[in-house]
Amino acid sequence: MLAAMLARSGHTQRSGLKWGRVLFWVLLAAGLGLRLWFVAHPMPHDDDTDLYADLGQNLFHHGIYGTTDDNIIDPSLVRLPGYPIFLAVIFSVFGAGNYTAVLLVQAAFDLLGCWLIASFVREQVSARAGMVAFALAALCPFTASYASTPLTESLSIFAVSLALWSTGRILRAQSEGRTDGAATAFAVAASAMAMLLRPDGVLVLAAVVFAICWYSLRQGALRTGIRTALTCALLAIIPLVPWTIRNWHTFRVVQLLAPRRVNNPGEPVWYGFYRWMSTWSVEYVSTENVYWQVGTQPIDVRDLPSRAFDSSAQYAATARLLADYHAAGNIITPALDARFSALAAERIRAHPLLCRVWVPLLRVTDMLLRPRTETLGQDAQWWSFAGTAGDRIETVLLGSLNVAIVVAGLIGLVRKRVPWPAFILAYILLRCATLSMMENSEPRYTLELLPLWIACAACAFSKAALRKARRAPATPLEIPA
Repeated sequence: MLAAMLARSGHTQRSGLKWGRVLFWVLLAAGLGLRLWFVAHPMPHDDDTDLYADLGQNLFHHGIYGTTDDNIIDPSLVRLPGYPIFLAVIFSVFGAGNYTAVLLVQAAFDLLGCWLIASFVREQVSARAGMVAFALAALCPFTASYASTPLTESLSIFAVSLALWSTGRILRAQSEGRTDGAATAFAVAASAMAMLLRPDGVLVLAAVVFAICWYSLRQGALRTGIRTALTCALLAIIPLVPWTIRNWHTFRVVQLLAPRRVNNPGEPVWYGFYRWMSTWSVEYVSTENVYWQVGTQPIDVRDLPSRAFDSSAQYAATARLLADYHAAGNIITPALDARFSALAAERIRAHPLLCRVWVPLLRVTDMLLRPRTETLGQDAQWWSFAGTAGDRIETVLLGSLNVAIVVAGLIGLVRKRVPWPAFILAYILLRCATLSMMENSEPRYTLELLPLWIACAACAFSKAALRKARRAPATPLEIPA
C-alpha cells in the first residue's frame, strides 16, 4: 500500500511539473506575441527619442556627447548616457535608425524582466504564486506597450525587476548567515543601469541599501549588512564617475546624474512658472495642454481647471499673464516668470494645505491609477468617452486592469504575504514622494512600480507561507501538487 501511495505521489508531481512547463511556454509565447503586436503597431516617436538618438550618434561618430543644431554639435548633459549609448550600439549593429531592432531588443529585455519577477515570487513564496506572477507580468499591456516605445522606460522597468530578484536573494542569504556574491553583483548592475538611464534610478540603489541595512539590523548582523550595502553603493556609482568627470571638464559643474529641469548650464529655467503650475496641476491633460506647450506654443486660459483660480480676480490676472506671454512670442521672460512666481506665492498663502499636500497627493494618484491611454492612441480626456464604442470599452478595461493590479498589490502588502516588504515599500514610497514634487503628471513615471505591484499581487491570495530560510529554491517550472 505504501509503495502504491508513493507511486501515485510521484506520478502526481511529475504530472504537475509537466503541466507547469506547458503553462510556462504558453505564457511565454503569449507574452512574446503581445509584444510583437505592439512592435508591429508602434506609436509615433517621442521628441525625447530623437534627442537620445542624436546624443548617441554624435558620441559614436564624432566623439562628442551633444546635440546637433544647424550642423553644429553642442555638448550637453541634459540626458544621462545610458539610453543614447544603447541606441547607438543597436544602430551600429543593425543599421542607423533601425528602431525595429531597438524595439525587439527591448521586448527581449522585458520578457526577461517578467521571468525575474516570477523567479523572485517563486523562490521566496511558492511555485504556484510564481506562475501567477509570470502570467501577470507577461500579459501586462502597460509594460508590453512601452517595450515597443523607444524610450528609457522599458529598460528602467527591467532594472527594477533585476533589483527585486537580486535583492531577494541577498536578503535570503543574509538571513541564513551567508553572502551571495552573484546576487550582490546583479544588484549592483541593476542599480547602475537604473542610474545611467534616468536620474530617478538612484531610488533603486536607495531601496536596495535601505533593505539590506534594515533586515541586517533586525537580524542582529548590522555590521555585515552595512558592509554589503556600502559595497553595492560604491560599485554602483563607479559607472557614473566618467560621466561626472566629463561634466566637470566640459561645463565646470558637479553633475552626478542629470539636472531635474533638463537644462544645460547657463540655460534659463522658469522656476516661477513651474512653481505656479505645481499649485494646481493634477491630471495628464494639463501636462499636454500647458506643460508641454510652454516656451513654444500659446496657452489658453480656458484649458486650465477651475482649481487654478481662487477667485474671478485671480482668473483675470492669470488671463492677463497668459496674454502677455503670447504677446512675448510664447516665451517666458524673466519678468513674466517673476509674475508666475508671485501668483504661485499668492495661491500658496491662501491655501497652503491644498497646494502643498492635496494637489501633490492627487497628482501621484492620477499617475498611479490613470488608464494609461497615452501609448494606445486614446484621448487624454478619457473620462469624456468621446471616442468610438471600442475606444470606450478599451479605456474601461485598461483602467480596471491597472486599478486591479495596484489594489491586489496593496492587499498582498496588508496581508503580509509579500517577502522582504521593506525593499518594495521603500521604493514605492521614495518614488511616490519624488513624483509628488513634479508639476507634470505623466503616468509613465509610475511604470517602474509595476514589477513590484505585480509581485505583490501574485502573493496577495497565495495560500502558501513564505519559504523558510535554508530551503532550496523551487525549480523554474515546479508547481505544487
